Order: sequence, then structure tokens, then C-alpha cells
Amino acid sequence: MGALLSLPLLAVPSVGTLVTMGASCCGAATCSAVCSACGKFQNSMATRIAYAFILLLNSIVSWIMLTPWALKKLQHLTLDYMEIRCDGKECHGWVAVHRINFGLGLFHLILAVLLLGVKNSRDSRAALQNGFWGPKIILWLAFVVVSFFIPESFFFIYGNYIAFFCAMLFLLLGLILLVDLAHSWAELCLEKIEDNDSGLWRGLLIGSTLGMYLASITMTVLMYIFFAHSGCSMNQAAITVNLIVFLVISFISVQPAVQESNPRAGLAQAAMVTVYCTYLTLSAVSMEPDDNHCNPLIRSSGTRTVTVILGAIVTMATIAYTTTRAATQGIALGSKGGHAYSQLGTEDNEHGLVTQQPPNTRREMRAEALRQAVESGSLPASALDDDSDDEDDFENKQQG
Repeated sequence: MGALLSLPLLAVPSVGTLVTMGASCCGAATCSAVCSACGKFQNSMATRIAYAFILLLNSIVSWIMLTPWALKKLQHLTLDYMEIRCDGKECHGWVAVHRINFGLGLFHLILAVLLLGVKNSRDSRAALQNGFWGPKIILWLAFVVVSFFIPESFFFIYGNYIAFFCAMLFLLLGLILLVDLAHSWAELCLEKIEDNDSGLWRGLLIGSTLGMYLASITMTVLMYIFFAHSGCSMNQAAITVNLIVFLVISFISVQPAVQESNPRAGLAQAAMVTVYCTYLTLSAVSMEPDDNHCNPLIRSSGTRTVTVILGAIVTMATIAYTTTRAATQGIALGSKGGHAYSQLGTEDNEHGLVTQQPPNTRREMRAEALRQAVESGSLPASALDDDSDDEDDFENKQQG
């Protein structure tokens, strides 16, 4: 944060360095004081917003580092230790972006290791997740600064292999959670249709599905027109493969076997996958270098800027949903979460109207209802922890 506050002062070459150092220290101290005043977030949503804000700041700084002005200032600040080479054919300024994101990635990796096995906020180590914001921000900034003193050769390997593989995993994770979003939307619409025979909700479900397919078809046609000229074999292959996958998943989603396995599955989920994958394909071909004259957009700085801004907005929206949904609905990732709940069964001699039940059964039913509410996104994940605390208090009273 201190580095961010000091960016405008880099334009003053005479006293810029000294004032920059002072602003960096003041900025870091201010962040530490503010975060210390905040203390430990009691709401898990506030914690996720704080981490998303860090990611946003990191992304903004990364974008700034792609500009020639920032590269020159970076080279000046590192006393020419980091030499940015631009010989007309290749420019290694993207290494600065990898350095910044390497620092953030290392920060989160250490947190992940320290929080292994933590299942709820009552664990003593959970304070590392929700608190200590001053030290954590200072640690993050320290990792970013130190990363600029790592030899550039390391980041050629890191950027071409490790970061590429991790980015692919992240896209797959986001795709899984977006399918979950489409499934939740379809579930909501179908429930409204079944309960009230609502034409409005039927229209919303059909309209949203057709809208996503229409957007996918439009983007595919535009890609073939502008990015698939003769000699652009890579673009042609990428667009065609995406189109084939588009058709295949749409066909599979309406097959009887799929419908028997999950009657509520259908074209809504396929449409979400289609529009997201088509957008990623369009983003890729629109940002590739124009070596073979296959990217007319890159020749216009205004169009390129709009493309970057639009891509940043979509990416941040996807990340915001991914981080929020992953924390509240572990079942979407194939995990059972940190709370063990048993499935309630109905005996043959039960009449279904509960009039007299032992306390344990009532608590289990309440826990099951809370779990379903959290999975659907109606309640935050912290509601499960609060319920666990209430159960402990109840048991203590019973024993007393």
C-alpha cells in the first residue's frame, strides 16, 4: 500500500527517491494502523473482501508495470539492477508483472500451509486468516520487493511453466464454480415455476439461456471474421475447437442419461460453460502479438485499452464470485467441508409429522437446514460456526 501511495511521486527525479521512501514508510505504517484498528474480522465475508481488495491492488500495480513509464522508473529505482530490454522484437517488461504476482502467490501459499487443517473459526490458527492484517500486508509488500532482486532467468522458467500451469488450474476452478452458478440459477427458476407456474421465471430461464448462446455465437462469428484470416492457423484451430466443444457439451447436456442422473441439468449449465469458454478464446486471440497480421485490434491503442479494461472487469467479477462461492459451498469442489452432518432418514413406522423428538434429533435437523442454506448461498459460512457454538452452550447447560 505504501508503494501505491508513492507512485505519483516517482515523476519527480530530483527528490523523488527520498520522498518516495518516506511515503512508502508512511503508507505502510498507515495501513498497519488502520488494519490494527480493524483487528480481527468477525464476518468471513469481510475477510474475503479484504483479500479481494489486496488482489485488486496487486492487479492494478501489475497493469501499471506494463507501461513504458513504469518500466523506466522501475529500472531507475533498482539502480539499473533490473534492465528492461526492448530491442524491437521482444520486451521483458512482463517479468515485472510476474515478480509482483510471485510475491502475492508466495504470501498466499504460506498462509495456506499455516492454515492446513483449520475447519472453523474456533481453531486457534483461524486468527491468521481473519486477523493480523498489519503484519500480513507488510509481509506481502516485503515479498513483492524481494522478488525484484531475484535473477530474471528464474522468472522465465516460472512464467512459462509454473505460472502457466497454475493459471490453467485457476481457469478450470472458475469454470466449475460458474457451472455451479448456472445450476443454482436454474434451480431457482425451476422452483418458482413449479410452485407458482410463473411465466416470468420461465421467461427468465429461457431468455438467459438463449442470451448466453446468442452471445457465444456472436463472439464466434466475430472471431472468424477478424482473427481467422488466411495464414492464421493457430487462431483458426482455437476458434474451431471451441466451437466443437460448444456443440458437444450442448448435445450431451440434453441426453436422457444426463437427465436421468440429474433431472434439473440442462442447457443453462451448458450455456454458461459455452459463453465463458468463448469469451476466454476471444480474449486470447484479441491480445496475441500481431506477428502474422492476425490481430487487427492490437494496432489501435484505444481499442487495446478498452479490451484490457473489459477483460479486467470480467476477470475481477469472476474472481469475486469464485472466492466467495468456494468459501461457502465446498461441495461444489468435491469436498464435504469441515462440518460433519449426518443424513436424516425416515423409518417405515414414522408418520412424517414430528411431534416428539429427542433434542439431538432436533439439533441435527437444524444443522441440516443450516448446511443447505449455506450451500445455496442464502447464509454465510460463519452461520455454521455460530450454530456449533450454540450447540456447545446447550450441551454445557444439559450437563450442568
